[in-house]
Amino acid sequence: MHSSREAIVILFSIPLYTVLIGLEILMSNWQRRNFYTLKSTLQNIYLTLANAGIDLLLRGVFYVSVLTWCYNHHFFKIQNPYLYWICLFFLEDIAFYFEHLVDHYCRLFWAVHVTHHSSEDYNFTTGFRSSVFQPVYRFIYFLPIALMGFEPVDIVFMYSLTQTYGILVHTQYIKKMPKWFEAVFVSPSHHRVHHASNVIYLDKNMGMCLIVWDKLFGTFQEELEIEPVRYGLKKSLNKSDNPLYIIFHEWQAIGKDLKKKTSLLTKMKYLFMPPGWSHDGSSKTTSEMRKELS
Repeated sequence: MHSSREAIVILFSIPLYTVLIGLEILMSNWQRRNFYTLKSTLQNIYLTLANAGIDLLLRGVFYVSVLTWCYNHHFFKIQNPYLYWICLFFLEDIAFYFEHLVDHYCRLFWAVHVTHHSSEDYNFTTGFRSSVFQPVYRFIYFLPIALMGFEPVDIVFMYSLTQTYGILVHTQYIKKMPKWFEAVFVSPSHHRVHHASNVIYLDKNMGMCLIVWDKLFGTFQEELEIEPVRYGLKKSLNKSDNPLYIIFHEWQAIGKDLKKKTSLLTKMKYLFMPPGWSHDGSSKTTSEMRKELS
């Protein structure tokens, strides 16, 4: 389901990304800051192409059929066009926040999302390091929006717009934005925190465009000068050169945990509890690791 407006976003964003990535590569190499590696960049391209392929395959099933059904049964509809688009932006941004929260706090969904966090490099192309199978379930978070009378084609268009912004915050070159900006919007500094493996930064700053949800729901963390960001996962990937391992490594780990001689309830917990949960303390969740620091 591509609209002409979404096509305009794509046509505008591609040259924008090309210019910004090119400049960042040139500056990184010139200043010898090594923000880019060929291996990581190729992985990011591979992952975004895999994600896009699945997204295109599923659009006809989920986005056209399911969202259209929900829209045809909507409870009400905002008539004022200005209010309509403003509300759609806020609804999609908070829907993404809760989707992102679930991706981090439920291991089943973390197994999908972990690919986005697996790079130890951090640059504009990291924004394209997609959670490959996210299109399988992302539409679920849009269903309430369609039931509120927002057209599916507008929902997809707004998602494309907000996702464009979400990619642009993946940079180390912008240290801090003005205070008024960082009080409301997600900044590169905020999102660097989100990609950090430091315990203090784990599972923080979930927002796509607005940082207000994190401040409201207690998941906000400022980037601290005394705590430089370390990118990637707490435990580096063993086979980071294997493209399938990048996508499926957490599923393999879940499989090993499910083979343990435990009760059915415990096995279910290995699927739905936060990443790191274990019945015997052999691994720890983010909250457990934070308690050890305090």
